[in-house]
Amino acid sequence: MLGGVLGVLGLSAIAGVLVTATVTPAIALSGYAASSAITLFDNMPSYLEVDQPMLPTRIFADDPNSDEPYELASFYDQNRLPVEWDGIATVMYDALLSSEDPQYYEHGGVDLVGTAKALASNAINDTSRGGSSVTQQYVKNVLIQECEKDAADDEERQACYLEATQSKGADGIERKLQEMRYAIAIEKKYSKNDILLGYLNIANFGGVTYGIEAAAQYYFGVAAKDLSLGQAATLAGMVQNPNYYRIDMPNGTRQAQDGTWLNTAESGYKETLDRRNYVLTRMHEDGKITEDEYLAAHAAPIEPAIHPRQQGCVSAGGSAYFCQYVKTIVLSDPAFGETPEARQAALRRGGLNIYTTIDLRVQAAAENAIHSRIPSAIDGMELGSTGVTLETGTGRVLAMAQNTAFSEDPAVIQTQRGYSSLVFASDYPHGGSTGFGVGSTFKVFTLLDWLEKGHSTREVLNGVNRQAFQGFNCDGSPIPQTSKVGNFNNAGGYVGDVKRFTRDSLNSGYFAMASKLNLCDIMRVADRLNLTTADGKHLTQDAEPNIGRGPVPFDLLGSLNFAPMAMDSVYATIANKGVQCTPKAIDKVTDSAGKELPLPASKCEQKIAPEVAATAADALAGVMNGGTGNQANNYDGVPVIGKTGTHEKFHTSMVQTSTKAATFVWVGNVSGEADLFNTWVDAGRLADMRYQISREIQGTANSVYGGDAFPPPDPNLSKPVYVDLPNVVGKSIDEAKNILWGAGFNPVVGEPIPGAQPEGVIEAQDPPAGKVAGGTTVTISPSNGQGRTVPDVKGQSLEAALASVAGAGFDAQPGTCTEKKQAGAGRVTGTSPGANEILPQGTRVTVDYEAKNCGGGKDKKGDDD
Repeated sequence: MLGGVLGVLGLSAIAGVLVTATVTPAIALSGYAASSAITLFDNMPSYLEVDQPMLPTRIFADDPNSDEPYELASFYDQNRLPVEWDGIATVMYDALLSSEDPQYYEHGGVDLVGTAKALASNAINDTSRGGSSVTQQYVKNVLIQECEKDAADDEERQACYLEATQSKGADGIERKLQEMRYAIAIEKKYSKNDILLGYLNIANFGGVTYGIEAAAQYYFGVAAKDLSLGQAATLAGMVQNPNYYRIDMPNGTRQAQDGTWLNTAESGYKETLDRRNYVLTRMHEDGKITEDEYLAAHAAPIEPAIHPRQQGCVSAGGSAYFCQYVKTIVLSDPAFGETPEARQAALRRGGLNIYTTIDLRVQAAAENAIHSRIPSAIDGMELGSTGVTLETGTGRVLAMAQNTAFSEDPAVIQTQRGYSSLVFASDYPHGGSTGFGVGSTFKVFTLLDWLEKGHSTREVLNGVNRQAFQGFNCDGSPIPQTSKVGNFNNAGGYVGDVKRFTRDSLNSGYFAMASKLNLCDIMRVADRLNLTTADGKHLTQDAEPNIGRGPVPFDLLGSLNFAPMAMDSVYATIANKGVQCTPKAIDKVTDSAGKELPLPASKCEQKIAPEVAATAADALAGVMNGGTGNQANNYDGVPVIGKTGTHEKFHTSMVQTSTKAATFVWVGNVSGEADLFNTWVDAGRLADMRYQISREIQGTANSVYGGDAFPPPDPNLSKPVYVDLPNVVGKSIDEAKNILWGAGFNPVVGEPIPGAQPEGVIEAQDPPAGKVAGGTTVTISPSNGQGRTVPDVKGQSLEAALASVAGAGFDAQPGTCTEKKQAGAGRVTGTSPGANEILPQGTRVTVDYEAKNCGGGKDKKGDDD
């Protein structure tokens, strides 16, 4: 045992020689031992890269009422707020140096006497005495930081700390020597003030509180530049053993051997108080404070004013779900690191400043619109609602609000209603939501494909509800219609044009449109506009991954689940003349020094032809002006277009957009199938809340961003379309109806009329065969079998004509006589009703004729010759 002690003491002695040789090289050293020791010391690494310490990443919003951005949230492993030299009170520098390193400005990085004493004490007593200069302590903290940055878990982080702080035995002495070597090199590279500032910015002050600014704010609620003498002395005393001397644990920070808790609030934080008073004593002895200052500070109790710095999106209040969306971007986008581990480190340790797109004016309106109408929870259903607003020309997310309270604590979410961490507005990769049925807002893809195929919004179709729509197909493969589509409120449908179908959101009308299109092409339009199901899957079979089946007609009505933001982007694209801008939530990212860093990739791209977008907008304008979305229109002078959506009465949607901003609102079941049309909250029926919420949010967006008139529709895509109406006279009623149905017309059977056709055979149609608007209602009138045809008796004598008309079954009577003096007078000129007209038997038919002398009758006419 004696040999071991002597060996350690020998190493300690060598350390003393090495320190002397390095710090005061003028001292001559001789002998083999000294030479070897110097060589050993010189061979230790001397270069220490002083990287940025672990810093919180902060997420900001632009504050319209201030020149400074507003901090929404921060994320950190270490709560640290670096400050410059003048951001720290002078009394803090004095307190630290008086207690930790009085000779700081005189030595070359190593407190020779203190270190030698510590080494000897550690060797003899197997203790872990410090004895380090402030520079050495700075080096130690830098080493801890570097190790902890790469640590995969808490166990590795704890190992880093122990390795950097243990001073026991030969390994401890070797660590101390290396620390000294680094300290000497650091002093050659940086000024004393830089090192002192660096130390105060990196040092731990208990728990996750690091750096003097965070410590001052946390423990006393003041900035580091405003610390009082007593506060500075308390914090300076804490660095020796941060977790023991912390004053935010009123029940104590450590247990004595008898189980008694030490440093409690009840004891006045006795251990910390003693340490603070030691610091004050050293400051007084060093002449840093006066006798009066010393006595007053020494007599004062420790009075913590704990101000916890809440981290994570919960601190963002009503903007928490937008914050969570931004957080998921940081954790998933390669701009923040190539691996998940790198991105996690960037978020919690990278010191990034993330400046977001959110507009607090629109955001405030969104929060109020939802929270004033949609409770976070009600009995009988899992209620959800969200509103998201995008800037059409940039894709910037201006607002994102949600009815639930934000929490990531599983215990809270599982035990308390109305809490959620899911971002309803976004998709699964960016917030965990699997989306919702968007209903008829999905019809926009049928409308766009209709126009891209060259059809007109003025084309008339038979939108009468039926299970007989013919023509559904995917790339030519027939797709059966398995059941009758349901219109809202069980409406029967009608024959009308596409603009009217859109205004009224008529399901059967859109089925009529889709039956003339290719369902897979409709889904490809959605793919092109970056719409995937909320779990990230594309819609068409030739895309990977896909929904696992081909499309069916009911998909056209929004039966699949989508993210509200994705649908909002589609309507923003139409409003932006067909240019789609990737939704983006981040305007700028800087490092802690203010240097701008790369942003997540985003772009604006022409996805829809401008004339198609303009014509679609023209049809969608009817929704907001007298159509199903009329209740959501502010009528504030800013033109808007939009669409409503209802899925099985479980989900309701309302999307509207100006040329500048687009807002999508969803109200519905997060899970389950409660009927929104039979569920009421204080603000009214749940099914109607989408209109009120949308009106308030979009109204604010309109007031902030304005909006221009939409371009006029393309003439070729909005002109009346005429088609051939077939002749069904002479056909049976059923045959005539089928012919007209097949041609896209709406046949209506009229009352039977007298006709020459057999009873039940079509005698007449209105309008008659020829060019008419598609889908026109055609009245077909069957014959009653009792009609007689008026014979053509023109040119006959009056007597013969009367006989012929009477013989045909009519009441024949002389008609108008026209006097004519030339030869040939006496001929019949016609009948009334005219020849070949079909009339009921016994109808009076008058015969008009000529005569040289008609007499004085009332039917006499003069001769024009």
